[in-house]
Amino acid sequence: MSSSTAVPGQSPMAETAPMSLCALEPHVPADRLVAEMVPPPRFDSVRFDTYVPDPDQPSQVEAVKVLSGFATGLGGAHATGVGKRKWFSRKAAPVTGPLGVYLDGGYGVGKTHLLASLWHATPAAPSLKAFGTFVELTNLVGALGFQQTVQTLSGHRLLCIDEFELDDPGDTVLVSSLLSRLVEAGVALAATSNTLPGKLGEGRFAAADFLREIQGLSSHFRPLRIDGEDYRHRGLPEAPAPYSDEQVTRAAYATEGASLDDFPSLLDHLARVHPSRYGALTDGIRAVCLTDVQPVPDQSTALRLVVLADRLYDREIPVLASGLPFDRLFSDEMLNGGYRKKYFRAISRLTALARDAKGLVAQ
Repeated sequence: MSSSTAVPGQSPMAETAPMSLCALEPHVPADRLVAEMVPPPRFDSVRFDTYVPDPDQPSQVEAVKVLSGFATGLGGAHATGVGKRKWFSRKAAPVTGPLGVYLDGGYGVGKTHLLASLWHATPAAPSLKAFGTFVELTNLVGALGFQQTVQTLSGHRLLCIDEFELDDPGDTVLVSSLLSRLVEAGVALAATSNTLPGKLGEGRFAAADFLREIQGLSSHFRPLRIDGEDYRHRGLPEAPAPYSDEQVTRAAYATEGASLDDFPSLLDHLARVHPSRYGALTDGIRAVCLTDVQPVPDQSTALRLVVLADRLYDREIPVLASGLPFDRLFSDEMLNGGYRKKYFRAISRLTALARDAKGLVAQ
């Protein structure tokens, strides 16, 4: 939508009203879901040598070493099975041991950075590697059907699954069955995971629990523990406090490609858009401006917001907001419940995006 209505104090160059996410209802065809199974924009340029290990955490240095070797080994022969690529047999000897690795660590230790680096370092054409979150993989099965998804992915050299969600038994069985078929086809696997309900502990889902949940697949994974604190806030200043509604509105009008929405209205809109389309919802958006941020009212709404936060973070879209600070979005009950890790990850990522948005406000 557009408007020539001026906002008091806005930049003279701002002649068009900001977009509204609430006005968008994108359609995402199945072929786009397949084509987008690559590391998200935030991780386009990451590599093992751009990962900055915490000097106090030797496991991070070790993880880079192990994963680099794993990627190199994947240049060897594709195992026998459906969709095998004969040209792999002309390359170096294949990796020995399990053709799967599980990155075991808390949020903010750089697991996604390392997973994307593994994707980039694996010596295969991009069309023979796939990268996606657990939610994106289940959405792909929903769009293509189980058998077509097996056929589509079975010729790949590597499948990376970020944030393997183990809190839905049905989806866990579905994806485990899919991965079993892909392992038979010789596809190498790499995964990170989220926590199960009740698995609070360190805010991370332990490798032993992950391997137990995927049952028959456990022999195909070797766990790689990565310790450390949330890097997004390591040595960085605190995120800016929320701005006023007027400041956020002015910034939205003054920023090309910005969206402007009332937070409660956006939460209502997310209930009408399937989470598989949240990435498309942000197409062309350069900044998200939100007024009247309030506590999330219920768990279903909270989980949808987590998915949106992930897509915004993947695409490096700054978030400018008024109302409550992001660390007060979720109730104490939510932060102490089974989805605790997801909510803390969302807070961490939204805080990082709020920091990125600081420059949008005129000083």
